[in-house]
Amino acid sequence: MIVAFSISPSAADDTGGVSEAVAAAVRIVRESGLPNETNAMFTNIEGEWDEVMAVVKGAVDAVAAVSPRVGLVLKADIRPGFEGEMTAKVERVERALGE
Repeated sequence: MIVAFSISPSAADDTGGVSEAVAAAVRIVRESGLPNETNAMFTNIEGEWDEVMAVVKGAVDAVAAVSPRVGLVLKADIRPGFEGEMTAKVERVERALGE
């Protein structure tokens, strides 16, 4: 499965920013060893249901450690039997654009 998620603390730091809290969440994802990527809006992670959801929970917990309230947006593509789809889906679209 692929999960795209975004975590936002309700409380910003003293400068009004949230980048430190978001970085703590992304660190959890990267340390998981699962395929992942982060862009301006979401972090994508690929793996089996239980392992992906455990990483999402860990990332939420990291943000919750510095904020009394946490927002989570999550979208999942659940397709059993497929791996490497985080890049393969994009490659298929790029091929279609090249035709």
